[in-house]
Amino acid sequence: MTILAHNKDQWHTSAFVAGSLNINAVLVRNEIKTLKTGGLIESKEGKNGGVRLAEDANKILLSTIFKIAKGDNHVLGFCSNDPNPNCPIGRQIQTKLDKIFTSVDDAIIESLNDQTLESFKNQF
Repeated sequence: MTILAHNKDQWHTSAFVAGSLNINAVLVRNEIKTLKTGGLIESKEGKNGGVRLAEDANKILLSTIFKIAKGDNHVLGFCSNDPNPNCPIGRQIQTKLDKIFTSVDDAIIESLNDQTLESFKNQF
């Protein structure tokens, strides 16, 4: 998102963004799909295609990016196994952790609520 904000009038390929992040372009394309569904970026296919911001970086809060990127998941996540329902700890652990994880997510969102993508981009 920062790369797109820095070069707001250009279309960028997933390979270009991946090169900046030094990660596989497939990972970038997965995030692009999420951000496009969330309305933050737009895409164009073809030789001169790629992605760019769907709106001005001054209008995009970092908290919005965070919420769209994390989706329905918590930042800290959950274990995928089912705890033992007969254990007094196991049968309650997910509920107790959910409260903590929601609190962490909320704190991050609150911290990011007063920063735009533009203000973040301007640090570079």
